[in-house]
Amino acid sequence: MNDTIYLHNIRAYGYTGFLPEERTLGQWFAVDVRLELSLEKAGQSDEIQDTLDYRGVIEQIQTTIRREKFLLLERLAYVLIQQVLAWPPVQAVTLRVTKVAPPIADFSGQISIELHRAKVQVQS
Repeated sequence: MNDTIYLHNIRAYGYTGFLPEERTLGQWFAVDVRLELSLEKAGQSDEIQDTLDYRGVIEQIQTTIRREKFLLLERLAYVLIQQVLAWPPVQAVTLRVTKVAPPIADFSGQISIELHRAKVQVQS
């Protein structure tokens, strides 16, 4: 399957981090998502019900970041990708979650975790 929807720079303020102040004060996160699914029917019909209404995916990602607290960025990425993969039309997901300004001395870059997961196809 080669059909893809990209969602870039989904931002939310959350409380994931190893340091106690990260879980208390919080920080900004950004998420990029690559969704693999069939867009054939929607391309023909021009109807929203024939595709993925990605507004719900965006809202779910933002809500999880805002409400959940994890020690590791890896855990946040894992939870997010499992949630996105559960959307019925989605067959595979690549998700990157980024700490926009991690609290690391003398480091002005960003930290990202990227995961890829696909639904298991049942053979009949």
